[in-house]
Amino acid sequence: MPPLATRLLDALPQTQCTRCGYPDCAGYAEAIAAGGAGIDQCPPGGDEGVRRLAALTGRQAVPLNPEFGTEGPRMLAVIDEAWCIGCTLCLDACPTDAIVGMNKRMHTVIAPHCTGCELCVPVCPVDCIALESATPGRTGWNAWSAEQAADARKRYEIHSARRPMDGREAPISSETAEADDADASERKRSVVEAALARARQAAAARVGKP
Repeated sequence: MPPLATRLLDALPQTQCTRCGYPDCAGYAEAIAAGGAGIDQCPPGGDEGVRRLAALTGRQAVPLNPEFGTEGPRMLAVIDEAWCIGCTLCLDACPTDAIVGMNKRMHTVIAPHCTGCELCVPVCPVDCIALESATPGRTGWNAWSAEQAADARKRYEIHSARRPMDGREAPISSETAEADDADASERKRSVVEAALARARQAAAARVGKP
């Protein structure tokens, strides 16, 4: 990574939320250094983050670009454990391994490790993940610290190291493929059962209304 990109990466909050339009904070830093991205694309960093990037690049500080989101409090993912079906999709989506759980077992969020990236929400098939404000009244870098950013970056690097390199998948044996197919079928069945349970609960609630 070029020296400027390294300094820019150090100045980013390391939430790895992808809202900047790049797959991670490192990708965004490299794009800024190469002149391919603006310094106003990181909502978690907020206006203070823009000023930090401006100081490093020599560019003029500008307001955060609303196309990429708005500055706000840091959010915390919360799992409704009663509805969690243990599908593990959120485990793969979480860039800092802040969610723990096993296949077909209840999952939970380790709050200090959650960056509020929100990537776990859209992958949940039963909508059991909600977001709550973890820092009411504090936004951007006022809701985050250099220590938290450093910890998130380290956890993301560990998480990334477990992924196949260069987008290449590891060879899969026929036995593994069959096991994956069976697991996928079981996952679909669990999703359907959870959806039906919700529907029955909603119907019962409507019947019970005066």
